[in-house]
Amino acid sequence: MAPYLTDWRGRYTGDALAVVFPDDTVQVAEVVSVCARAGVSIVPQGGNTGLCGGATPLARARAVVINLSRMARVRALDAENNTVTVEAGCTLASIQEIAEGIDRFFPLSLASEGSCQVGGNLSTNAGGVQVLRYGNMRDLVLGLEVVLPDGQVWNGLRALRKDNTGYDLKHLFIGAEGTLGIITAAVLKLFPRPRARSTAWVAVSGPTAAVGLLKALKSTCGDRVTAFEIMGRPALELVFKHIPGARPPIDPLPAWSVLVELSDTVQQEGLSALLERALADALETGAVSDAVVAASLSQTKALWSLRENISEAQRIEGVSIKHDVSVPVSRVPDFIERAGQLLEARWPDVRIVVFGHIGDGNLHYNLSRTDAIDNQAFIGLTPEINRVVHDLVNSLDGSISAEHGLGQLKRDEITRYKSGLELDLMRALKRTFDPNGIMNPGKVL
Repeated sequence: MAPYLTDWRGRYTGDALAVVFPDDTVQVAEVVSVCARAGVSIVPQGGNTGLCGGATPLARARAVVINLSRMARVRALDAENNTVTVEAGCTLASIQEIAEGIDRFFPLSLASEGSCQVGGNLSTNAGGVQVLRYGNMRDLVLGLEVVLPDGQVWNGLRALRKDNTGYDLKHLFIGAEGTLGIITAAVLKLFPRPRARSTAWVAVSGPTAAVGLLKALKSTCGDRVTAFEIMGRPALELVFKHIPGARPPIDPLPAWSVLVELSDTVQQEGLSALLERALADALETGAVSDAVVAASLSQTKALWSLRENISEAQRIEGVSIKHDVSVPVSRVPDFIERAGQLLEARWPDVRIVVFGHIGDGNLHYNLSRTDAIDNQAFIGLTPEINRVVHDLVNSLDGSISAEHGLGQLKRDEITRYKSGLELDLMRALKRTFDPNGIMNPGKVL
């Protein structure tokens, strides 16, 4: 049972009476019914790749973990309707492969896509690198099947893009982290498969220049701008330190780098030329100091591996105080500048690792110290440091959790930033769906 009782980061370890692996929705419903009658808590679990302890039972819990990894069937594939109906245990990578097999595209893309599962992606409203063009997981779903806390099954597997018949119930379960029910299947949107991609690594003078470049690219390239990622130098230095074979695409490594990707559904030889022209214009204004456009698929993969390995490099380096925050895109430079000033004034030796999806305002803002002994004491200041970062985010009309959810990690912290009315409405929903409080207790609320 041990692997199912600890989260991916090793931050939370809980207890359970059992871990069960249902094969279908009927079995999920039967297990939930038994637990409901016995008053035993239920913890839904997918690939267990979450970063907030949302799929880990609490310590000393009288709980059953329901792991959905055996439920990995494709129930329907409709190329004409551009939909696929899959069970919650399907990995994200397998859904991408299914779409590619019918010349379609499923756009959600995460570093953990080989092991994360669609049930977890839905329960946390996962984001990733292509939200800029395609939206979060919430935007990629048409219908759900959910086992409710009393064992009833709601079949909302509708493959409709228009259904104006009352409350859109599926959105209550997306992002709810399994606290209202267990998602067992979903109808997902598919898209035309991109035929052309162009990727560039760009040195910018700072976050303000990066936001300016994003604006310019969207003006000249339209919705071909698929991804726009920012990385500070400290984040990449960890990759070069810990990931074998990683090399700087621009030497010397700039203080700030942006990874840009354009894509088009039409095979267009001029896509790279379009990107190059846009970057040349930015070079003339001084917003860009250097750029490398990938000339092959292997170069594209090498550039993306630098971005995707930041989290793994941080894990190898040691514990850090992690923040998954969002602010309006226009206020990203203000946040980065003011947060750095506030933190460095109080903790001069802080190492600030910034990277993320600047195209949609979502930054991963992680803090540590380079010396392991000093860092251990620094981690002990987590509540105080969180207050500095989260108060600033809140003052900029942002969110303290952009794409990772609340889980156990931010369950109490969120009460400082949501209004009493919002929390009361959330609790009212929880009481309505789960009056006995057995569904993933201690998470979100």
